[in-house]
This record gives sequence, C-alpha cells and structure tokens, in this order.
Amino acid sequence: MAVEELQAIIKRCQILEEQDFKEEDFGLFQLAGQKCIEEGHIDQLLEIIQDEKNKVIIKNMGWNLVGPVVRCLLWKEREDDDKRKVYFLILDLLVKLCNPKELLLGLLELIEEPSGKQISQSILLLLQPLQTVIQKLHNKAYSIGLALSTLWNQLSLLPVPYSKEQIQMDDYGLCRCCKALIEFTKPFVEEVIDNKENSLENEKLKDELLKFCFKSLKCPLLTAQFLEQSEEGGNDPFRYFASEIIGFLSAIEHPFPKMIFNHGRRKRTWNYLEFEEEEDKQLADSMASLAYLVFVQGICIDQLPMVLSPLYLLQLNMGHIEVFLQRAEESVISKGLELLENSLLRIEDNSLLYQYLEIKSFLTVPQGLVKVMTLCPMETLRKKSLAMLQLYISKLDSPGKYTLFRCLLNTSHHSGVEAFIIQNIKNQIDMSFKRTHNKKWFTGPQLISLLDLVLFLPEGAETDLLQNSDRIMASLNLLRYLVIKDNENDNQTGLWTELGNVKNNFLKPLHIGLNMSKAHYEAEIKNSQEAQKSKDLCSITVGGEEIPNMPPEMQLKVLHSALFTFDLIESVLARVEELIEMKTKSTSEENTEIK
Repeated sequence: MAVEELQAIIKRCQILEEQDFKEEDFGLFQLAGQKCIEEGHIDQLLEIIQDEKNKVIIKNMGWNLVGPVVRCLLWKEREDDDKRKVYFLILDLLVKLCNPKELLLGLLELIEEPSGKQISQSILLLLQPLQTVIQKLHNKAYSIGLALSTLWNQLSLLPVPYSKEQIQMDDYGLCRCCKALIEFTKPFVEEVIDNKENSLENEKLKDELLKFCFKSLKCPLLTAQFLEQSEEGGNDPFRYFASEIIGFLSAIEHPFPKMIFNHGRRKRTWNYLEFEEEEDKQLADSMASLAYLVFVQGICIDQLPMVLSPLYLLQLNMGHIEVFLQRAEESVISKGLELLENSLLRIEDNSLLYQYLEIKSFLTVPQGLVKVMTLCPMETLRKKSLAMLQLYISKLDSPGKYTLFRCLLNTSHHSGVEAFIIQNIKNQIDMSFKRTHNKKWFTGPQLISLLDLVLFLPEGAETDLLQNSDRIMASLNLLRYLVIKDNENDNQTGLWTELGNVKNNFLKPLHIGLNMSKAHYEAEIKNSQEAQKSKDLCSITVGGEEIPNMPPEMQLKVLHSALFTFDLIESVLARVEELIEMKTKSTSEENTEIK
C-alpha cells in the first residue's frame, strides 16, 4: 500500500515543473516514503530513487527520507547484512541526488538528535555524507563552520576516557570520533593550502578552521590523558588528534610558535576573527592546552626556536599554568603541575630574579599550589603541589624567596602551609650563616620584619592552639634554632634586640593560651568519663568544631590526643625559654668578666 501511495505521488509530480511542486506534495512524499521504510519495502524504494525519470523529484523532496534511513541504520543494528547494504545504497543516492542545502541542515539535525553512546554512532555514520554535501556547496566557510560547531558541541557531551583501559575500550566512541573528525576536516584544510589567492571567502574558511582548532584544544585535549610515549604512544588516539590539530594550525598559517608568542597581548586578532571577553577566557584554556602539548608531551616541539632561554619559556608558561591550577578537574590540575615542573627543571637554582614576582602569574601560581595542597581531594596531587612549591622556592633568588614567604604567610591561612614556609625560612637563615655575602635578606632588620609574621599568635591568648599547632611548633622550633645559633653579642639575626617583643607577642600569650586550652580539655575529659559511666552520647568541641554523638571511648581518644599536642608544645616552649635564660645569663657573665 505504501509503495502504491508513493508511486501515485511521484506520477502526479512527474508532469509538473520543479517550481510547481506544492507544499502538500512534499508532505505526502515524506509520509509515503517513510511508510515504505517502516514497512520494509526498501528494495522498491531503492528502485524508485534510482529511476532517472524521478531525478528532479528526488532532488527536491528526497532529503526528507534521509532521517528515517539513518534512524534505521542506527537503531536496527540487528538487521541482516543485505538489508543494511540497501539502506546504505539509499543513503548514498540521496546524498548524491538531493538539494545540498536541505541535506546539510537535515544531516546536522540528525547529528544533534542522539544522546549517550548514540552520539558517536551518528557522527561516525554521517561524517562522510556530510563531507560530500559540503563539497557541493559554494559558501563553504559558513557550511564548514556550522558543521564543525555542531560536531564539536556533540563531542563535548561525551565523557573523556582517562585510563589506558578506558582509552582502549572507547565505550562512548570519543577516540574513534576524534580520528574520523580529522579525516573529515583534512580536505578543507588542503583547500586552504591549495588556494593561493587570499580571497575573503578563503580567509573566512581559515577562521572557521581556526575556531575549530581552538575548541578541540579545549575539548577533549585539555582534559584528555596521554599514553606514555615509550609504551603505546604510536597508538594513542589523543596524541594523534593533538598532532593533527597542531598541524592544521600551521597549514592555515597560524603556526603554534607564533600563536604562543603572541598570546598575552591585551587584544588578540587573527585575520577577521576577534576574540571578545568570553571567547578570550575560552582561548586561555585552549592556549594552556597547547602549551602542555608542546612542552610536556613534546608534540611538534622541534618547531620552536632553540635559542629561547629557560627563563623566557617559564615566563611564557606561567600564565598557562595559572589557568590549569584554577580549574577543578584533577586531570587538568595534574597537567598544570607537569607543565610547571617541566618549566622549572630547565632553570638553575637561585637564578629566578625577584623582579619576576612583579608579574601577576609568578605570585598567583604559588598561591594556586597552596590551594591544591590544602583543598584537592587527591593525595598524589597534594603531594605533587607541595613538591612543586618547594622546587619553585629553590629557583628564586634570596629577595625573591623573601618576598614569596611574606606573601604566602599573609595569604595562605592554613597552619600546615605556614609551618612549611617557616621551615623554609629556617633553612634560608641557616644558609645565610654559612655565606660570606648576600646575607641581608635572612639576617638583621630584614629578617626581623619577617619574624614579626612568624613569632606571634593571630588572636593572642585566645588563638585556637590545636588548629594552629603545626604553625606554632614550627615557630617554636625556628626560635629555638635562632637562640642556639646566634649569640647575643653577635646578634646577626637581630633576635636579641627584639627579644622583648617576642616574649610579649608570642611566648607570654602562648603560656596563657596553653593553660586555658589544657583546662578546657581536661574538663571535657572529665565530662566524657562521666558520660562513659552513664553510657550516654554527647558532643564535644575540638579545634573550634563541635563533634556530635561520638561514643565516649572515641571522645576520650580525641581529647587525650589534643592534650598530648599541648604537652608537646609546652615542652618545646619550656626548652626555648630555658635556652634564652642560659644564653642571656652566659652573656651577662661574659660582660661582667670583661669589665
């Protein structure tokens, strides 16, 4: 019945001129053709499409059948091979015969329809037909831009595989789509290369391809993981995709060295393509991804001039590292840490001048490392960030280290980080004692200014000692070191001049705070022991935070642990005060003997 309906419509339209086809004819043709497909009359439909007498009708109306044919190919995977061959023949003929403008829009709609795993299936099925259709169109730049944008929007919905196993399994087909997308784009890139005339249309085509490259650098390449080059690098789909994208940039006259060196200017313009504020933010992600691919993965790195100094390359990459560290994805943070390590290892220790810290990213990157160290849920990244901060410190010259320490002490607001910085300050003071020159930054007045940020309690005696225990222990250990290392008569560090302030701002409030804290926790232990007898659940306050409904035996463990911390602080405090008394007494006796 469906075949007869379709033949009747065609018979009526065969006697009409192309311009006389009515909207009603289009609708009836579509319904009858779709019914033929649904009822399985595909052999008869193929014959109708192949009939030369129906060429004009198929050209104008046939594109409506592409959707039903494609859906059959996507959803009826269990069809026998003979039927699938017929579907493919019908699709090829429709692509060959139908109006390319209508086909382009129809194919893009079909690409936009699916979700989940069917996204990659539809893309892989329709890329070749889409390429054929675009080749027929005159306004290629617009058509290619529309197609690439639609394809990228769909690909960006697919999860990026991370592990080697996930990449090999490629469950959602992203890896296969990336490879197919390169093959889809190559003819248009070659067209740009072959077209020696700098026509407006050719420039527009370059811009559309450039946009696609930028988008690809961000997704999937910003988050994609790469296989080890020594392992299966040759079969790594993302490495292949990245290499081809970077190759496209050179082919359309935007080689990546020029792009990397130009990035950072206030206004970026490539040909007719201008990047406004929102696009500029997207561009920052893309350029960071490009820097990682080149400097860490080594893709096309041989295109970079060999004369570039390590310090210049570090300056070039710090902005990109800042972009990586601002992201939340662990895979992206990891790339930022790798790029930072790669850049820092090229530089000699103590050679990074303090003037570099006047560049915004040279301070925001270490602050970003601190955020990763304190907030990232992944332990390996926290440890890596700590190692990178230490490596960064080692590259700075003395005034640079001094400046960074002041900055991080003022901004980190984390006891463990502050303890880490204080330990670094101690190390620098120790090195200054061993030097015969360049000692001023970690001795004398400069050091006293730094110690003012270290040897004090933020809220005096009311400071939460448990929450700040790491910082307090580091400060006491630094003070103990200074008292032992520096004699009052030498006073190289300036400590003995400022000892009165140290006692008033740090030691005395610490004594009072310890007495208050110990009394509080001893009272909490008593309450917990009473609760244990009555077998009640109660809440306790530890480190300024209430811990509710904890079993009494667990409460006691927490409380005794806190008391142990206070005893440890008190022990070191007592030793520091004992050393101060010994040193001042010894100095006083020496001065008396001299008199």
